[in-house]
Amino acid sequence: MSIIKQVIKDSRMEQNQIDMAVRVGGSTRIPKIQQVIKRFFNGKETRLGINPDDAVANGAAVQAGVLSGTESTGGVALLDVCPLTFDIKAVGDVMTKLISWNTVIPTKKTGPPNFCD
Repeated sequence: MSIIKQVIKDSRMEQNQIDMAVRVGGSTRIPKIQQVIKRFFNGKETRLGINPDDAVANGAAVQAGVLSGTESTGGVALLDVCPLTFDIKAVGDVMTKLISWNTVIPTKKTGPPNFCD
């Protein structure tokens, strides 16, 4: 459940703001996992009808349509984000963060690096 809680936190939403959860992936088909997720969402049903491979393909197709200008997202914003924090190592093995995870890309950062973070 910690992963679900972190996703909700990262999205800057509250649990009660979620109307529907979509489960994607093999382990979400396990009945006990389904039961725990349903309990976590206060009895709300979750949707399973999406094949993990289809989820990726559908997302890519929608993104391609948006980028080419031929498809609308119906008001949903599709953003490319950096999935991991991008750091560099400087002299003396000091690490500094260049781009934080979940930053919309492309992005720009100006100024000297801060090696004290």
